Amino acid sequence: MPTKTTSKTKVAKAAKTSATKKTTKSSTKAKKSAVSIPVSDNLVIVESPSKAATLTRMLGKNYTVTASKGHVRDLPKSTMGIDIENSFSPKYVIPKTKASDVNALKKAGASAKCVYLATDPDREGEAIAWHLAETMGLDAKDYKRVVFHEITQEAVDEAFKHPRKIDDDLVNAQQTRRIIDRLVGYNISPILWRKVRKGLSAGRVQSVAVRIIVDREKEIEAFVPKEFWTITADLKKESHKTTFKAVLIGKGTSTKIEINDKKSADAIIKDLEKAVYSVKDITKKEVKKSPNPPFITSTLQQEAWRRFKFSGKRTMALAQQLYEGISVGKDGNVGLITYMRTDSTHIAASAVEETREVIKEKFGDKFLPKTARVYSKKIKGAQEAHEGIRPTKLHREPSMIKSYLTPDQFKLYQLIWQRMISSQMADAVYENTNVNIDAKSGSTTYKLRSTSNVKTFNGFSELYVEQKDDNEGSDESKALPALTEGETLLSDKVDGIQNFTKPPYRYTEATLIKVLEQNGIGRPSTYATIISTIQDREYVVKDAGAFKPTDLGIIVNDLMVNNFSDIVNTDYTAQVEEKLDDIAEGKAKWVDVVKEFYQPLKDNLDKAGSVERVKIPDEPLGRDCPDCGKPMVIKVGRFGKFAACSDYPNCKHTEKLIYKTGIKCPDCPENGELVGRYNKAGKIFYGCSAYPKHKFAINQKPLPEPCPVCGGLMVEYGKSKRCISCASKKTAKREKK
Repeated sequence: MPTKTTSKTKVAKAAKTSATKKTTKSSTKAKKSAVSIPVSDNLVIVESPSKAATLTRMLGKNYTVTASKGHVRDLPKSTMGIDIENSFSPKYVIPKTKASDVNALKKAGASAKCVYLATDPDREGEAIAWHLAETMGLDAKDYKRVVFHEITQEAVDEAFKHPRKIDDDLVNAQQTRRIIDRLVGYNISPILWRKVRKGLSAGRVQSVAVRIIVDREKEIEAFVPKEFWTITADLKKESHKTTFKAVLIGKGTSTKIEINDKKSADAIIKDLEKAVYSVKDITKKEVKKSPNPPFITSTLQQEAWRRFKFSGKRTMALAQQLYEGISVGKDGNVGLITYMRTDSTHIAASAVEETREVIKEKFGDKFLPKTARVYSKKIKGAQEAHEGIRPTKLHREPSMIKSYLTPDQFKLYQLIWQRMISSQMADAVYENTNVNIDAKSGSTTYKLRSTSNVKTFNGFSELYVEQKDDNEGSDESKALPALTEGETLLSDKVDGIQNFTKPPYRYTEATLIKVLEQNGIGRPSTYATIISTIQDREYVVKDAGAFKPTDLGIIVNDLMVNNFSDIVNTDYTAQVEEKLDDIAEGKAKWVDVVKEFYQPLKDNLDKAGSVERVKIPDEPLGRDCPDCGKPMVIKVGRFGKFAACSDYPNCKHTEKLIYKTGIKCPDCPENGELVGRYNKAGKIFYGCSAYPKHKFAINQKPLPEPCPVCGGLMVEYGKSKRCISCASKKTAKREKK
């Protein structure tokens, strides 16, 4: 851990000693292959080559900018790498693949007068900076830590004027997360291998995400629909032909009514068909709706899924590209958005002022509030950048740079730009009308209500409105005719609609991220990884765009719930996140936090050793064995999935798992067809049957119907379809395996 004049020093020395030994061995092997970095007086190290290219243009010839290409050292893959008996000291190693890069960085650092560590402005970036300093043997006097939340000339210049030292507390918080996650993964995963099957993994946060999805599925399965009826009357003014709908809401003095069967509904309908209708009262009020704040990581991922069906992983990859810099003509490489891992909605005053200028120029004064909106909401324990996600230059409209961006980059940039601009625009204004109507039938009075919500001023919605999730209704409704209290109305038709209560919705990318955030599970930078991991492990699959647990996921979850209840408890997981926040703020010691976490984990590990092995049911293949006629099933072996006879060991027939689609492979010189195969990770892809002569492959499921525009290959793309032939070459290339 970072070297401070505290108890952290012991761990730092242990980690450094271990890393030095490893470095010496790997460095010797990599000396010959190390790439030389030409160095000026000032060496600047960032994580990625694209970020390095952008900074090179901004800093000029007095600075050499190079990339570490991510982490330069980590815990070993083959062992836990945590010395539990020695205050949980981590044992870091330099991966063989990084040895030459590390040697080049060390050589360059020794030649430079000053080394600037310009890694990202979050906990992980701070940890990478610390690892660089430790690996390169840099003392406090040898390096300067610079932090900027946007890669613009002004922000970079300001950062280099005010460098600081590495923040030990941030590093400790990040590495405590790494240690705790390693303790969970390397202790529980072997139990899953023995009790379920090899290759499975458990994770402190991923296991909670799986439980959330499994619990929702169990709610859906246990759900018993209940019948209820909605009764509406089509009414109109005596002098009008146009009708409007009113809904039955009560009877007599009660403002509630339950209708649970057709017999009851028919009786009420019969009464209403002969009833006399009149307006009891009318209430109108002006309702204002304010715009959403600028994006934070979670809301960006949610909205990108709702609009474009981008996964969290895809959204973050695109946002990273926009942040690190893209060449936009004469401006050269420039960062287009601020740092994308953040949970703060605060926006710098200068950016707010520029936003207001854009609004006035494009929309006029009536769309500009008298005073700027202030967004200061910060998720508890926010660890990341101190601003929301916004364009670095608000006058850089999406249309101006569209030709320099890929289609997906443009979509995301436009979304971020619109959200930021709209966040400072005037409220949308609605006229909300409620009309209560009495329907007298004999001695009985029924109560009906008709409502409307009509937008009278667009405000921010002129530019942008956040998409809704599947279970959310519309804000607007059709305007009602001008009515007066006491006015008699005519009934045109009375309808009874049979309904059934619906089970809860399955989680989509957007709603799962929302519930993870609401429960304090994980942090912005982890959401995409969590969702990607639980799919890669085949614990969940997407069904019509929503997450559904697999049999494997349910089995693993049940084992975790029964044996490691704390690990998969949402409240407990949130408490761990709070402890990590305390470490980051210097309020808690990392060793104490790890000890507190490890003891109950160890107790549960001892108990879990006696659990019986769980058998995963084989998945039916849908056809019979050609040797014995028994049903074929899908099994999982050490090399992935394969087809086998269900009567094993009596019948030992096996086959490679291939799904025939009957769809011709596009542009295939061998006239091959597309067939489904499983890769080593157990995920299906579709490739040409003439492989290796023709190497075409895609991840999306091919569809039999050709593209109506060009006749090319159509594939499933989330809930929609896409033609890979009509798409741009870059898009088509990304879709190939």
